Amino acid sequence: QAQLVESGGGLVQPGGSLRLSCVASGFSLGYFVIGWFRQAPGKEREGVSCISTQNGRTYHTDSVKGRFTISRDNAKNTVTLQMNSLKPEDTGVYYCATARVSWLSLASADYTNWGQGTQVTVSS
Repeated sequence: QAQLVESGGGLVQPGGSLRLSCVASGFSLGYFVIGWFRQAPGKEREGVSCISTQNGRTYHTDSVKGRFTISRDNAKNTVTLQMNSLKPEDTGVYYCATARVSWLSLASADYTNWGQGTQVTVSS
């Protein structure tokens, strides 16, 4: 059964860092553009970062540029989101997903298989 599992969330103070992992089972991540999304309470799901299949091209939403890094290890079937200089507005449930398109996109509609999410809370 194709499945994505996120981990690495938690409570962190403003300015801190977290490293989120997205691990696939039942299929190979290497064939897909992978995206990270987040959803804060009362808000719509927002695309954060995405990464291409082979050449490592990435795209980030403006609010996280320079702070977040997305990377992938196809041999380990894993995509990682390194989050630095975290701010309270980064709080939310973070999800990874596989794209059904071959280009970099942060639109939720372009993604199909979703993980269950991991909670990130940035608070002092």
